[in-house]
Amino acid sequence: MIETLGDIIRNNAHKFPDETAIVFEGRRISFAERHDRAQRLAGGLYALGIRRQDRVAILSQNTPEYLEIYGAAELSGYIAATVNFRLAPPEMRHVLTDSAPRILLFQAQYADAVAALRADLPHIEHYVCIGGAAGPWAADYEALVAAGSPAGPPIQARPDDILHLIYTSGTTGRPKGVMRRHTADIAVANLMATEIGVLVSDRMQLMMPLFHVGSRFLQLGANLRGAGIVLHRNFDPAAIVQTIEDERVTITHMAPTMVQSMLDEQEQRPRDLSSLQTLCYSAAPMPLPVLRRGLRLLGPVFLQLYGMTEGGGTTLHKRQHVPDGTPEQVARLGSIGQAAPMVDVAIVDDEGRPVPVGQPGEIVTRTASVMSGYWNNGPATVAALRDGWYHTGDVGRLDEQGFLFLMDRKKDMIISGGENIYSREVEEALASHPSVLDVAVIGVADPYWGEAVRAVIVLRAGPPPGEAELITHCLGAIARYKKPRSIVFTPELPRLPSGKVNKMVLREMFGAPMSETGGDQG
Repeated sequence: MIETLGDIIRNNAHKFPDETAIVFEGRRISFAERHDRAQRLAGGLYALGIRRQDRVAILSQNTPEYLEIYGAAELSGYIAATVNFRLAPPEMRHVLTDSAPRILLFQAQYADAVAALRADLPHIEHYVCIGGAAGPWAADYEALVAAGSPAGPPIQARPDDILHLIYTSGTTGRPKGVMRRHTADIAVANLMATEIGVLVSDRMQLMMPLFHVGSRFLQLGANLRGAGIVLHRNFDPAAIVQTIEDERVTITHMAPTMVQSMLDEQEQRPRDLSSLQTLCYSAAPMPLPVLRRGLRLLGPVFLQLYGMTEGGGTTLHKRQHVPDGTPEQVARLGSIGQAAPMVDVAIVDDEGRPVPVGQPGEIVTRTASVMSGYWNNGPATVAALRDGWYHTGDVGRLDEQGFLFLMDRKKDMIISGGENIYSREVEEALASHPSVLDVAVIGVADPYWGEAVRAVIVLRAGPPPGEAELITHCLGAIARYKKPRSIVFTPELPRLPSGKVNKMVLREMFGAPMSETGGDQG
């Protein structure tokens, strides 16, 4: 019986010991090997003093070792606390302070950043470097695995253990740690396997970062079914399409911006992609021109998933992608689908009361895959989990058949290239510049990224800084992908009677779409 995610690892190693679990840059790892290495790693961590529900922090790009660390937590009851490798050092410091891990496992390329943070992280007792040497202060990952017992530690995960501590930004811009238990993530695995239709024979390609729930949740669905994972360190369009051909990938997962680049590559240098049966996309609806081009090049493979780190989920299925159908079918391509089985979705007003069909309100969900709460943040947990429902903070509406249309975001979240960006974080970074008197940030439509960050700034008297200077100033406090891609200057910001910036008026004044395409997001 499957009660923890560790049971899934053990089950696959028993049933499919010699089958390929992971393909990564020429390496092929069987289910038996994956189990053995995760078990040894769990034992090595235990020998260092790590115990059930201690936090084990991970700072790495996608690698098999990332999945091994997840596996050690799944087997033994450790909490895997992920760190977004794209964060700026102050943001990493906050996550690593808030989660209070006893150990940090990091990829060698981040050794300098970790070394610079060590003095501020006295609670971290052990540092372990993956794929290289960092100095005498960090142990070697392979040595840690080799030292672990094949039998693993004398502890096992329990169904109600917290497995994940995944950080997601909140309305204040401070990242919040989302606590997810084994029971909730088994529900996620079932949801992913059911909605996507994963089979044992499938080969699932993943290139979105594993610190995000996007790749992680799909990986859980594949793992539940015993399907193989074809893992990429990052997104490279040429490598993606070549790997689909070489490995006969059947399922892949991308943000809409990635789909555009992948289609460009396929048109310029066609490969045999006939094995591909499902292309999952998430983070935003697919632009209609891109969908038409994708259907022409790949066939009816597109499936949209909507969810969040905290839980819930809707699906726009492959048969519902009809760009040349009736006006109603075309309109529903702008939706984020219908509630998945075992997921309830409702639209409520500010008092929590259901609103009529077609009327906007806050999106709330009810599902077994919901989070347990926010780490060290009781007020945010109480605000989000009320009366058995998770309050998303997103504004949407439902039509007569339950198609959900996302209309706005109470949290002022901007989705650019599949990454969540919160306006408050960018505003605070810009406001620290001495020439900035007032600032507000909005998302504007962008033909490539979906949305782009635009800052609206009121300057102090004196020599005005240029746009480039202000953008560069941000990079000391926030990740590069969060930087503004455009800045406009204004004498004053529109405000509500309460004194808050009126972002509805701001969008009307300065929300014209970006005209240029492409650009540097990283």
